[in-house]
Parts: sequence; structure tokens; C-alpha cells
Amino acid sequence: MLNISENKLNQTVDLSHLKSYQIVAQKVRYKKFYKILRYSFFALILFTFLPWTQNIRSRGFVTTLRPEQRPQTVQSAIAGRVERWFVQEGDFVKKGDTIMFISEIKDDYFDPKLLERTASQVEAKSQSVGSYEDKIVALDRQISALTQERILKLEQASNKLMQAKLKVQTDSIDLEAAKIQRNIAQRQYDRVLQLQNEGLKAVIDVEDKNIKLQENLAKLVSQENKLLASRNEVINAQIEISSIDASYNEKISKASSEKFTAISAKFEASGQVDKLKNQFANYEIRTDLHYIRAPQDGYINKAIQKGIGETFKEGSDIVNIMPSNVDLAVETFVNPMDLPLLHKGEKVRIIFDGWPAIVFSGWPNMSFGTYGGVIIAVERFISPNGKYRVLIAPDSEDNPWPEQIRAGSGSETLALLENVPIWYEIWRHINGFPANYYQPDTTKNTEK
Repeated sequence: MLNISENKLNQTVDLSHLKSYQIVAQKVRYKKFYKILRYSFFALILFTFLPWTQNIRSRGFVTTLRPEQRPQTVQSAIAGRVERWFVQEGDFVKKGDTIMFISEIKDDYFDPKLLERTASQVEAKSQSVGSYEDKIVALDRQISALTQERILKLEQASNKLMQAKLKVQTDSIDLEAAKIQRNIAQRQYDRVLQLQNEGLKAVIDVEDKNIKLQENLAKLVSQENKLLASRNEVINAQIEISSIDASYNEKISKASSEKFTAISAKFEASGQVDKLKNQFANYEIRTDLHYIRAPQDGYINKAIQKGIGETFKEGSDIVNIMPSNVDLAVETFVNPMDLPLLHKGEKVRIIFDGWPAIVFSGWPNMSFGTYGGVIIAVERFISPNGKYRVLIAPDSEDNPWPEQIRAGSGSETLALLENVPIWYEIWRHINGFPANYYQPDTTKNTEK
């Protein structure tokens, strides 16, 4: 069997009639197998030199391009109780359509005529402000009248003072004249007395001159009294001026004080009016918040609050709305090792869940059922899942994405990198090396 012995059994014994010998002894079949194996080996070697496109595959899901186009929850700004529903799940609503009507659960807003009564308070306070304004005008007129009257009174007192001063001057002149007359009378009396002592004048002449002297002395004393009285009149006139000035200053100060008090009360009333107006506006807005309205066009996905009479707090979720007009995008996550290989503006291929596709990773040109996308954003901070988030928008130069795709469905992305031989890609995977550092060619874009 092993052809070790020099005695060949097949040469001495005829074995050709045995069926097993016929099967084993056919050397032609082995030659064909060796030839096929040899050609396959050479073909495999040639296959390893074929080009292979390196790529980064990652899982993600469909989302929207703009934040306001993503599913949102409508919340209530006030606490309330469900009174009536105007929509049901699946309904299409336009911006401003009423979704629900709620009622108040806080006792501060139970009054059904709260707006009317607040408006009445605003009107009353506004009239109070008008009254204070009229009072201020009246006090201004009073102050003006008192000021004018004080000017006239002071002018009158000044004239009286001037008259008193002139009278003092006149009485002073009269006093000087009386002094001169007294001196003259005194000299005449002395002269007559001397002549009488010499025997040249009679006693009666002396007595006449003495009488005249006494009359002049009386006139002098009387004139001094008049001068003192005139000076007192001057002092009284000065005191009257001071009294008039002080009196009118007091009256004007009192009126000014009342005016400032009225101004302060007016400002306080104006502040209360503004406060009441603010309160009225808040009540009006709060009344409008009893109607929960759609913030934009969309579909009612889910009603979070249920039933009639159910109460909730402010900020509670009411319904979930999916906007109708959306720009779809794909949100995918890549490993930190692959992040330097992705760049903004780079094109990728996308496979959507539920859409048949035939994908050849190394030969993207032979893939079918994939759609084009362009990277528009690469997250700069790692996500909680330990990967980096990448946002992909539709490629305007490729086939449009299917209209039936909805936000939230799954997707798989292929970011195409450099072309390398297959043997290099196999060697890289065996050694666990990352893909070649890839930098997109931006020279064409720069020239444009």
C-alpha cells in the first residue's frame, strides 16, 4: 500500500477487476484536483492585491436636522385641572389649534370676574392719580399767588419803611432847629438878664425872655419825642417787613409741602396703577393659558395627561407632538479611535432599517439599496455611551431618501476612507491596527 517493498503486488497480481482498486488507482482525478488547488491559490494571491476601500461602520437612528423639528412635549405653564379635550392621538394640528381646556385649582384665581374687578381697581387708581394731579396744579396756583402777594406786601412795607425814614430825617431837622431856637432863646435870656442886672432892662423883659426860653425847651423835648417816635416807626416797619417775609415764607413752605406730598402720593398711586395693570395683564395671560395650544404644525403622538378632572402641577407634560415639516438626518455614534478619520463635509453611505440593501463593504460601487449622506456636525465632547455623536444630512447629489422614513428608525452608516490592497486590510484586522489616517482632499473646494 505504501510502496515500500521491492515486490510490487500490482505487478504480480491482477487487481484491475476490483472496484475499490479502480476508484483508488485513478491518478487523473488527483491531477485535476492539484491543478484546481494550484490555480485557486494563485487566484487567492491575486485577489489579495485587489483594491479595498477602508470604511467605518456604525449604528445610529434617524432624527431631524433642526432641534425645533424633533418630537417635543407640550407643557402647561400653570397648574390646573383637565376640563375638556379637543384632539385625540394621531390627529394633525396646526400652530395655535386648541388641544385642551383646563380650569384653575388655586384659590387666588377662583373669582370668575377677576379680570373685571382688577380693571375696576385700575380705573379707580387712575382717577386717584388724576385727582392728585389736579391738587398739584391748585397748589402751584396757590404758591404763585402767595409769592405775588408777598412781593406786593413787602413792597408796601418797604414804602412804609422809607416814609418812616424820611419822617425820622424830617424830625431830626426839626430837632436841630429846636435846638438852635433854644440856644438863641438861652442867649437872649442871658443877655436880658445881664442887662437887667446892669439896670438897663426891666424885670418884665427878663421874664418874657425866660418864658420864651421855656417854650423853646418844651419844643425841643417835644421834637425829641417826635424823633424817637419816628425812629420807632422805622423799627416797626423793619419788623413788619420781617414778619411779612416770615409769614409768607411759612405759607409758601406749607403749600410747597402739601404739593410735594401730593406729588409723592401721585407717584405712589401711579406705581399702584402700574402694579395693578401688571397684575391685570398677568391675569389676562393666565386666563389665556387655560387653553393649551399647539406650538407648531404636527401630529399628536401621545396624550400624557388623561381623563377629565385630573389635576397636574405647572410645568407638567400634556401631550407629545411630532412636527409635520421636518428635515431628516441620521444621528450615529463612532468610537473615539475612528473620530480623527471623520471630517465635516465628508460623504457616507446609509442603510435604513426595513429597506433592502446589498452591501459590499470594500466595493461601495457594487452596493445597492444604500443612500448618500454628508457629515454636517461632529460632536466635540464624548457622549454618555462612550462614543462620539455624528450628524449626517441627505446628500443633495445622490438619490433622495425614502419619504416613508420616520424619525427614530434605525440606520447603519458606512464612512468611506482610503483605498488599500485587500492583503493590507486583512493584515490590519489581524493585528488590530486602526484604519489609515485619512484627510479629505479640499483643493477642489478651495479652487472653487
